[in-house]
Amino acid sequence: MANTTSQSYTFDKTLPVDEIVEEAYERIGLQNVSGYQLKTAKRSLNLLFSEWSNRGLHYWEVANQGFTLVEGQNVYTSYRSPQDGASNGLTTTLSAGITDLVTDIPLTEVKDMPGADDGGGTITVGSETIRYTGKSATTGAANLTGAVRGSNGTTAASHLISAAVTQHATGMDNILECNYRITSTDIDSPMTEVSRSQYQGYSNKAAKGTPTSFFVQRFIDRTTLTIYLTPSAAVDGNKLNIYYGRRIQDAGAYTNATNVPYRFAPCMTAGLAFYLAQKNAPQRSQEMKLYYEDELARAVKEDADITSTYIAPKVYYPNA
Repeated sequence: MANTTSQSYTFDKTLPVDEIVEEAYERIGLQNVSGYQLKTAKRSLNLLFSEWSNRGLHYWEVANQGFTLVEGQNVYTSYRSPQDGASNGLTTTLSAGITDLVTDIPLTEVKDMPGADDGGGTITVGSETIRYTGKSATTGAANLTGAVRGSNGTTAASHLISAAVTQHATGMDNILECNYRITSTDIDSPMTEVSRSQYQGYSNKAAKGTPTSFFVQRFIDRTTLTIYLTPSAAVDGNKLNIYYGRRIQDAGAYTNATNVPYRFAPCMTAGLAFYLAQKNAPQRSQEMKLYYEDELARAVKEDADITSTYIAPKVYYPNA
């Protein structure tokens, strides 16, 4: 009889938060948990994700985003969620009016907006936030498809033709790279990241021209990008094109799958077991920490870029 397999590759999609919690508790010798034990475990899982962020372990969530430049505006802000404030982003308009029920959103321009290959994106029209999964074309007038109306706690509403639309990032943690892009030609010019102290040393921060440098500030609820030079009239309507690290999404409901790739599932579970051991089995916390750090180091090594590495020795000639 021939061997058979599951023919499935979706274990990480079908591993919900409650099963991760159960596995972590079982590793420290507790079973049949419920009530407050589940609540505190989910809180620990979110804290583990925060600790991963400090280690830089959300780099599988590097995303692309644009900002439409406005003459005289040198600070561009991305809030962690629409409830915290109105983020800057790519601006366009509705090419037709929409009701509160439609799931195809017609725009006058979709260029540089993330599509299905990028996991979709988020737009704001008036006070409504809309998540979408794809777009029907890469440039010009097109529809955003698979829209989820009234997302992020907002209310679905009707909107008129030519209503202002902003496509913006969600969950931005840190900006990694930034280019100045000429919209008409798609030609990019790299910009240099500077420190706040270097920016402070610029004598005329209001000087207008083509942006050449930037610095990033990371706050509790937002990330800001400050550019120099301040956009001039000739630059108005062109774009900043950035790559940014996106936060790992919160655990949320117990039935959710986590926002973590398959190869990190073992260290996620081991890390949660370590956190839970500190509260429920302190005599095993050091043991669980060793398991966690071992699993984490293995996952990080596996996830690293496979490239050629050349190490040049540092040679001294003291008597030369």
